[in-house]
Amino acid sequence: MQWSNDKELFGQMRDVLYSAVIGDILDKMHYYHQFLPWRIQPLDKNMVVVGRAMTVLEADAFEDVSDSHNPVMNKPFGLMLEALDDIKEDEVYICTGASPDYALVGELMCTRMQILGAAGAVVNGFHRDTRGIEELGFPCFSYGRYAQDQAPRGKVIDYRVPIEIEGVRIRPGDIIFGDMDGVVVIPREIEEEVIQRSYEKATGEKTVGEAIKKGMPAKVAFETYGIM
Repeated sequence: MQWSNDKELFGQMRDVLYSAVIGDILDKMHYYHQFLPWRIQPLDKNMVVVGRAMTVLEADAFEDVSDSHNPVMNKPFGLMLEALDDIKEDEVYICTGASPDYALVGELMCTRMQILGAAGAVVNGFHRDTRGIEELGFPCFSYGRYAQDQAPRGKVIDYRVPIEIEGVRIRPGDIIFGDMDGVVVIPREIEEEVIQRSYEKATGEKTVGEAIKKGMPAKVAFETYGIM
C-alpha cells in the first residue's frame, strides 16, 4: 500500500483491510491488548469506521451541580459541546469514563460530527436516536440502543487526552479501525508497519482461500503459505 495523506490511507484501509487481519498483525508484533471490548458493536453490521482518535473523557455527574470548584462542572454538558465543535476531518469521536447507565452519543451529536467530516463515533457505552443515526448513515459503534439521556447524569470533563477502555490505552491521533467483528486501536508509532503487514496478510489470505476452495488441505495450506 502507498499513500500520501490520511484520506488516501483511510480509503485504502476501508477497501482492503478488516479488524481481524489488523488484530493478527498486532498480535505478531506483541501488542496483545488492542481490541476494545466485544460489547462495542456497529449500529449496522455494514458500518466501517477508520480514522484518528479524537479522545473524549466523560464522568458521571449531577445536572444540578452548584458552587463547584471546577467551572466545567457547572456547564450543562461539561465540555461536550466544545469537544464536538473541535472534531476535525477523518477523526473518530471516541468516548469513555462514564457508567453504562445512559447514552453517550445521539443523532444531533452525530449530525454535527458528520457536518465536520468526522469518520464516526465509538463510545464505551450506549447510543440513542437509532433511527436518526441510521438515516444519517454515520458510523456509530456502541453497546447498543438505550434512550436514557446523559444530560442530567454525565459531563465531558476533558478531550484530546489519553484514555483507557478496559486496559486498551488510546492516545489522540492513534488510528481507530472498526467493523462488524470489532474495534481495534493502532498506536501511531507503529501504524505504518501494522498497515503494510496487514495488507500483505489480507492479500495472502485471498490466495490461501482460493487454494482451500480448490481442495488443498488446511495443514498443507498453512505449511505452504504460513497463513490461516
